Amino acid sequence: MNTRHLLPLIALSLLPGMAFAHPGHTENGLAAGLLHPLTGFDHLLAMLAIGIWAALQPKAMKLALPAGFLVALMAGFAMGVMGTGLPLVETGIALSVLLLGLLIASAVRLPALLALLLAATFAIFHGYAHGAEFTGGMLAFAAGFALSSLGLHLSGGLLTAAANRSLPLVARSVGAVIAASGALMLV
Repeated sequence: MNTRHLLPLIALSLLPGMAFAHPGHTENGLAAGLLHPLTGFDHLLAMLAIGIWAALQPKAMKLALPAGFLVALMAGFAMGVMGTGLPLVETGIALSVLLLGLLIASAVRLPALLALLLAATFAIFHGYAHGAEFTGGMLAFAAGFALSSLGLHLSGGLLTAAANRSLPLVARSVGAVIAASGALMLV
């Protein structure tokens, strides 16, 4: 992987005002769900980060992290739809970006249960935001954002696997950029 492909990600991380932007919302149902994780920089980075972090894990965790994240994402979505009170949602989302970036950058290996609990906690916040903001048909929206999130997980994982073959420090560098973006989101 050529490092110049990272320049757009680095440039985007310097635009913290986009962090909580979900422009438009003119789509409904499936289209809105598919676009939602892609139009919010905070969600985009977190979904990619889960894929990157999963790719750096031992065998079983490579699938368990994204799968656990998606299950908890749907639980958070249900909480958001029902209007269950969840304090500091945007702060939790920003912290998830910061902490996922730090975990990737530092290459820390957490015990499997702790890693899964951490990923699930992050997912609850992201899912809650999706549930609180959904438009159109609820099931179609949920399917759309779950598919889009899974696609971002897979993209992050596949890019990391490819990069690690020739440039093993790229993932850690991207993790640092993600962490910096999360820190900017908290400001």
